Amino acid sequence: MRAAELTMGRTFAVHFDHGDDFYTALAEFCAEYNVRQGFIPMFIAGMREVQLVGTCEKLENPDAPVWSSVHLENVEAVGGGTLAYDEESATVLPHIHVSVGLKAHSAVAHTSHLLGAKIQFLTEMYVVEVTGPSFSRKRNANLYDVPLLSFGE
Repeated sequence: MRAAELTMGRTFAVHFDHGDDFYTALAEFCAEYNVRQGFIPMFIAGMREVQLVGTCEKLENPDAPVWSSVHLENVEAVGGGTLAYDEESATVLPHIHVSVGLKAHSAVAHTSHLLGAKIQFLTEMYVVEVTGPSFSRKRNANLYDVPLLSFGE
């Protein structure tokens, strides 16, 4: 277990527009408001299409991460995540998870890591900036090279 006391910065309400690419709009918001790190406690969204980590195949190693994706269309979503800054690339690295319901299939749900999405109608998001300690994502060779959130390193 790791923990860090956080110093909060600004809090934002952000609205993505119909047709926006989710990660492009998030990157534009972070650049425009100079948000380098923080967390997204919640967002709600309509998504025309979405790519989530997942597979229908048997997992050879259930302990290893899944790198394949599933494509879904016409969903309602709720999600959250974290934002960390990568000094090397000078970019914000989001880590977002969502639960999405397929509107045309009795709102059957899927939950996983968000790889990409196109907005349908809206996304309403809250972003809380963290001013300290610094957040980064360090790859962990002992855990299949998964990038994990680190504090103050």
